[in-house]
Amino acid sequence: MQKRNVIIIGAAGRDFHNFNTYYRDNELYNIVAFTAAQIPDIDDRKYPFELAGKLYPDGIPIYSQDDLAGLIKEYNIDDCLFSYSDITYQKVMSISAIVNTAGANFFLLGPKDTMLKSTKPLIAVGAIRTGCGKSQTSRRIIELLMGKGIKVVAVRHPMPYGNFVAQKVQRFADISDLEKHKCTIEEMEEYEPHVVRGNVIYSGVDYEAILRAAEKDTKGCDVILWDGGNNDFPFYKPDLMVTVVDPHRAGHELKYYPGEVTLRLADVVVINKMDSAAPEDIQTVRDSIEKVVPGAIVIDGASPITVDDPSVIKGKKVLVVEDGPTLTHGEMKIGAGTVAARKFGASELIDPRPFIVGKLKETFKIYPEIGTLLPAMGYDNQQLKDLETTINQTDCDSVIIGTPIDLNRIINISKPNTRVYYDLQEIGYPNLEQVLDEFIKKHNLT
Repeated sequence: MQKRNVIIIGAAGRDFHNFNTYYRDNELYNIVAFTAAQIPDIDDRKYPFELAGKLYPDGIPIYSQDDLAGLIKEYNIDDCLFSYSDITYQKVMSISAIVNTAGANFFLLGPKDTMLKSTKPLIAVGAIRTGCGKSQTSRRIIELLMGKGIKVVAVRHPMPYGNFVAQKVQRFADISDLEKHKCTIEEMEEYEPHVVRGNVIYSGVDYEAILRAAEKDTKGCDVILWDGGNNDFPFYKPDLMVTVVDPHRAGHELKYYPGEVTLRLADVVVINKMDSAAPEDIQTVRDSIEKVVPGAIVIDGASPITVDDPSVIKGKKVLVVEDGPTLTHGEMKIGAGTVAARKFGASELIDPRPFIVGKLKETFKIYPEIGTLLPAMGYDNQQLKDLETTINQTDCDSVIIGTPIDLNRIINISKPNTRVYYDLQEIGYPNLEQVLDEFIKKHNLT
């Protein structure tokens, strides 16, 4: 039987996982290439032979998604597998149209062929868009479980932007591990809040190897917690699926791939940010939940903020720095820093666009809707330097840091600045503690 030629359309995450679980060592298929989108500077590389397996001694090349139609024709491609997240249904089908026009099949893989089974009870946290509050929900679940004496190991959705072989299995238990693994800002934003609270988090490229390492972690493991990325569904089969929705983007829960999948999989749905959302938008989200997953437990939640030094904000012209992916492909127009500026009396939000330099100019060109906020982009050293230069030359009185990490630890901010913190706060009942008590009882955890 002749092998089918395949291109995997991805963004250095779900695409590698789909390959590892479905195609690696599968002699029915020939993976000709990956294509890359969303993340800068990951094309023109290779998925290395050390991870690709015996069928790919030279590794697998990674091209820009812009080259997709030409690659299909050049390599006589039979199938194109779409494998990344946080994208509108319109855009998904536009890519399908490109693929079909070039002559290939377009398809998606589902949980049956991609979810791995853990030997430990597993809780998964996902969301319908980037920036809904998955991480704060994950932290809240971990804090509740640890408070009951249960040992939790977290596993984060992949963000392998460096050396893929070195990143096969990554373990983070201390701040120094962030430097050890040469983390980008985007990685630190996810790992740092976990390690400063005293729990271990894994990430990397090979999620079978990661899962088995997490289950046998030296600090002990009673429960695995999957901390999702973007709006992707879990790589592991959950015993409890918690999905976070965002009334600031009401209606998106039914318009973005694969966010609707995470919603339909949910056992529990958390409506976050209700403290800063319009009542009509909250109702829109409730209607969507009732429409597609009427049997789910619905938890009302808020995302209250605190700041280190409100005097840095009050009456000041401020530059607001927010989480990068939330502003870019997450399309958010408001983040924790913006809420802090309004709440603590900033006189003006300064537009950073006249002051941006280097690679940040390209970011604003690709995502012009970012507007007057500055995304904390830091996929490489040059982006970090560009971020530092842009902040320091912006004509403002002070800087609000709305990212989940301490930016002062990795760049030199010469202006007065203050950090914003935010955590999930459940409103009334049901709440996560009640859900977790049932989970503990069901799985005989002590």
